[in-house]
Amino acid sequence: MRSGMRDEIARLKRERILEEARQLFFEQGYQGTTLDQVARQLEVTKPFIYSHFDNKAALLGNIAEQGTRLSLKAVADAHDRGGDPVERMSTAIREFCHVVMDHQANIAVYFREDKYVPAAVSDRIDEMRGEFDRKLSALLQEGIEKGVFHTRDVGLATLAIGGMISWMFTWYRSGGRLSDDSIADQMTELAMRMLGVDDFTTENARVAE
Repeated sequence: MRSGMRDEIARLKRERILEEARQLFFEQGYQGTTLDQVARQLEVTKPFIYSHFDNKAALLGNIAEQGTRLSLKAVADAHDRGGDPVERMSTAIREFCHVVMDHQANIAVYFREDKYVPAAVSDRIDEMRGEFDRKLSALLQEGIEKGVFHTRDVGLATLAIGGMISWMFTWYRSGGRLSDDSIADQMTELAMRMLGVDDFTTENARVAE
């Protein structure tokens, strides 16, 4: 078997282990879940898990880090590409909303179990969260300088937007009254109005794109 295929199989096995661990941590809590339970869900032996992860804390670290990494990417991509600040900000917020909905369990597990996350992983997450705030603040400041955003305190507005959307993990339910796209659109409109873009609608933003 060629090296590339072996690596792909190993990656798929790791992802499958993380998928089951994430769901169990989400439903039962980190402390309430054992590696034996993860192994039973996967119908494998515990040594199979140890062949891919050192321990249960390593599973938690991987799960916790993924949501933060994807959230940063959503904002960084919009920040870095240049162009109209309103369009880029709305895209960043909408994509961030989808990250929270698509990876609700990752984000919930991190916020609930952060004290158990290994120190090295926690440090990386803190760095990514700092970079997230810097990118979002810079995009907001750019819009203020161009006269399209209006807020008295860039730092406070950044925290308000980040907190409002991150907190979706506590109330979002897949298959609920609103579709994921509708939730993302309405949350984006709320955030943009917070920034003083009173005539913003996601329909108009998509036409402009």
